[in-house]
Amino acid sequence: MHTRWALVIFTLAVLAAGCQRPLKDSARAVDVIVEGDKPFPQDIAGRWRADQHGWEFVFAPDGQLLSAVIGLGRVRVVPGQTTTLPTKSGNQAVFTPGRWTVHYLPDTSELTVKIAMEHVRVEMAGDILEGTSTDVFSGPIRPADGIWQVQWTSFTRYTAHTAPNASFDLSTRSEDGETLPLAFTRTADQQ
Repeated sequence: MHTRWALVIFTLAVLAAGCQRPLKDSARAVDVIVEGDKPFPQDIAGRWRADQHGWEFVFAPDGQLLSAVIGLGRVRVVPGQTTTLPTKSGNQAVFTPGRWTVHYLPDTSELTVKIAMEHVRVEMAGDILEGTSTDVFSGPIRPADGIWQVQWTSFTRYTAHTAPNASFDLSTRSEDGETLPLAFTRTADQQ
């Protein structure tokens, strides 16, 4: 079973380009919160890539997230838009984001990003992976050095449906989620 889902993840990583359609409330898809009366630091703007697991964020100067590459399948998702991609097997992968949050604490330079995926559905070779996820990235950011050290906590509620009529729960096993350290670096290609 694990080999089959490893193949699903690998295939998602090499999906063809897909289409995106806006959700009803795309103007309010990202909440940007800065503690105190200071604005979001413009020097955080740009593209930040994780050293592993495929995550990537593109920040606007005002703190809005313009896009994120999520770890599941290395798929670029735009807040407020459903992304639909064809899989190599001729089926579809659908990624619908929920509300995202960017939270910055000026006193400690702590940046927290929450990426909620409201619905993920990947069909491939008769099998389906479906569910929701919330990923939280939190840690001190040093824009001048281009480094953001985070603790990444993932909360997933995924179910794998395989033929004939078998289902496997692939959710995180704890209410605390699963936490790993990641290091993000700012890349030269800013947008």
